[in-house]
Amino acid sequence: MQQQIQLLLGDTIRLRALEPHDVDTLYKWENDTSIWKASNTITPFSRFVLEQYIASSHQDLHTNKQLRLMITTRDGRDVGAIDLFDFDPLHMRAGVGILVDTEDRGKGYASEALTLLIQYCFHTLHLHQLYCNVTVDNEDSVMLFQKHKFLITGIKKDWIRVGDIFLDELTMQLVRKGH
Repeated sequence: MQQQIQLLLGDTIRLRALEPHDVDTLYKWENDTSIWKASNTITPFSRFVLEQYIASSHQDLHTNKQLRLMITTRDGRDVGAIDLFDFDPLHMRAGVGILVDTEDRGKGYASEALTLLIQYCFHTLHLHQLYCNVTVDNEDSVMLFQKHKFLITGIKKDWIRVGDIFLDELTMQLVRKGH
């Protein structure tokens, strides 16, 4: 257990499991319409639904096919979340999503969280690859994933509708070396 705790501990942040008290933070983030484009969401989440989600978050990754971890500073402040989704044990892959609260962006939290998650996925879960989907206009996210050696492997044309326009979405992948 101690080894896993150290694995999810970085220089300035740690990744931790969801707790019941996280419902207010998740409610704020999930209902922030300014980020719905990135999360491909079009409807608000109720506190009840989020409470149920947190209550089931203790289930195994193989059961839920997803894992959300809170990004927490060393002084205990929650600054974001990082997700694994569409976990596929047969093909040894999972999708990655990251959210950092607006006032905490640009401080390196997403990069450190992604480093910790990649290590966890490749060395503990033994995944072969991670992938993400990012709209072409989300330059900060594209640069973040490229910094961590994700390669752009595809473009879905006119994939995401935002108001009256359609945006292309990039598929980015990181394949574990030596596999």
